[in-house]
Amino acid sequence: MADALAQARHDLAVANRIVSHEGIIDAFGHVSMRHPEDPSRYLISRSRSPELVEPSDILEFTLDSIPTKPLGKVLPYGELVIHGEIYKARKDVNAVAHHHGMAMLPFCNTGEELKPVYHMGAQIGPKVPFWDSRDEFGDTCLLVLKPEEGRSLARALGPHWLVLMRRHGATVVGKTLENLVFRTIYSYRNAELQLMTQSLGVRVSPLTPGEAKMAMDRNLEPRPQARAWEYWSIRLKKSGAYPNGKSEKSGKARKTKQHG
Repeated sequence: MADALAQARHDLAVANRIVSHEGIIDAFGHVSMRHPEDPSRYLISRSRSPELVEPSDILEFTLDSIPTKPLGKVLPYGELVIHGEIYKARKDVNAVAHHHGMAMLPFCNTGEELKPVYHMGAQIGPKVPFWDSRDEFGDTCLLVLKPEEGRSLARALGPHWLVLMRRHGATVVGKTLENLVFRTIYSYRNAELQLMTQSLGVRVSPLTPGEAKMAMDRNLEPRPQARAWEYWSIRLKKSGAYPNGKSEKSGKARKTKQHG
């Protein structure tokens, strides 16, 4: 159990740094994963910019977003309920990311529908719901700080994999941490492509439902998932931004895990 938890902390630190290094999350945003041994808990960094997260920064919380140990002077993120309430609502979700990537914000500001416009963009799923905090809570600071706000967001997400938040950002979920990183990056690339296509003044031609389903299923197979994770990890190492602490298990061990 100790090894599994240590590996989970390491992988979560890597995931935080990958989505930052790939230009999706800046100083504000966060990535979490369900505890590898206890589904009634989740792991997330202390309040720190994702590109700086180390395994030692990772904290444990209950699904009510209560720390399992006293935090002392350590400060948690303010929007923990995004993660806790989604884990409560979705037993199939084991990782969550929240970000304010600029390519998503035009859709968050206008309510324009985000559609899968190329095969890698199929990761957004068949529908991307839109959540407006004003509908239930009126004027707020737009952050999701209260449990009832987190529950409302989780309801809006429903069975989907991505939810856009009015004038705020996006929340992405995945069945695994690798799956989440893949979906976070390629949903963002899809948004960039849709904006570029619309800038030509032509009609956006999305994937058909059948194409989107088959492309998503293919992309989420173990082989492409492992290939992408390796690519982003190596880019992180080459940049000198790979986290300190426990080193990653051998490629053989990770490959076995991916196909297990």
